[in-house]
Amino acid sequence: MSRAADPPGGRRAVFVWGIGVAVYFVAIIFRTSLGVAGIDAAARFHINASALSTFSILQLLVYAGMQIPVGLMVDRLGTKKVLALGTVLFTVGQLGFALSHAYGMALACRALLGCGDAMTFISVLRLGARWFPARTGPLIAQVAALFGMAGNLVSTLVLARLLHDEGWTATFTGSAAAGLLVLVLLLVFLKDHPEGHAPAPGARPGHGGVGRQIADAWREPGTRLGMWVHFTTQFPAMVFLLLWGMPFLVEDQHLSRGTAGSLLTLVVLANMAVGLVYGQVIARHHAARLPLVLGTLTATALMWTAVLCWPARAPTALLVALCVVLGACGPASMIGFDFARPANPPERQGTASGIVNMGGFIASITTLLAVGLLLDATGEDFRTAFASVFVLQALGLTQILRLRGRARRRERERIVASRVETVHVPVPHSGTAN
Repeated sequence: MSRAADPPGGRRAVFVWGIGVAVYFVAIIFRTSLGVAGIDAAARFHINASALSTFSILQLLVYAGMQIPVGLMVDRLGTKKVLALGTVLFTVGQLGFALSHAYGMALACRALLGCGDAMTFISVLRLGARWFPARTGPLIAQVAALFGMAGNLVSTLVLARLLHDEGWTATFTGSAAAGLLVLVLLLVFLKDHPEGHAPAPGARPGHGGVGRQIADAWREPGTRLGMWVHFTTQFPAMVFLLLWGMPFLVEDQHLSRGTAGSLLTLVVLANMAVGLVYGQVIARHHAARLPLVLGTLTATALMWTAVLCWPARAPTALLVALCVVLGACGPASMIGFDFARPANPPERQGTASGIVNMGGFIASITTLLAVGLLLDATGEDFRTAFASVFVLQALGLTQILRLRGRARRRERERIVASRVETVHVPVPHSGTAN
């Protein structure tokens, strides 16, 4: 029993899990590829800013909507089947996007890509849990997230250059080959779990069970606080990287594409560095969670205010500072999961995490649409369009301040209750079977 519950890890585990991470890495490249191709996409499909933002909005809507269904699929079908299906979908989506000339077809391809992308991260987390001891879980999740950021880095460094040198079709078609490669690797080498460590078959919840699961998780103040933390901190960087950062830097700030690409790269590098720092701080000082969130939120608002209020082109140093602060948004959003985790028992962790994860994507979708609509309404006035960031930050901050006290009290109650249970746990008789 203990052996099945605690996988051994080792080189074989690293190899198999590494294949899953490679799939996630490629999915992130495909997800963020539009971030460096927004200007080219507008010219290729003859669309305005609102239509351009629809690409990313639809992709994120599909991604967010698939989170709970994907969790159920992983439980019922296993990691390998879900990852394989996801890889097929996002590869076909990327290839179709490369060959599309009509806006409608390109839109459908991005939706297909979002559907496949949604199947990757949950699957990789489950794969790590099946192959490594439980104590390594936080490290496994952190490393997987870092590889995701590396995929973003490939988009900003490699795809941006290829798009400039080779053109639209060659760049996106060539990148789709990476999807075929990881599909072959996972079909040949990936296994759901080590020999002798198959999970016990669980009951399949009906619709009522799923509804109760979601309702119970939502009732916890920690879950809602985590969702609003994720909502408030994730979207500024995601909107910047996913679509509007490159047009803003090139068309409003009059930077070259190379310089703009370097600043997008800086956001990704800052994300990776700050993530390691935040992780270490929270591990040692649990009370630092909310100060880090509020500090990141304040710094982001101040940097955007400085850049948008600058009378002409902002100084390069100020744009660099903005990108570094935006790099802290992703790690700050991950703190939302640290509020939801102690608020929910193990059987609700996935549901609670899904609720938290929805927050940032809802904010990102809203801002992507708002920026596009405001750009069209104001004649490409990026400063007015990006002012929509402050509206969502104010909404999120209000909810964080409203929920923080209740979440803190509830978390303390759970800690006290768990200590009481530990003290009064009955000692089994020697003849009792486990």
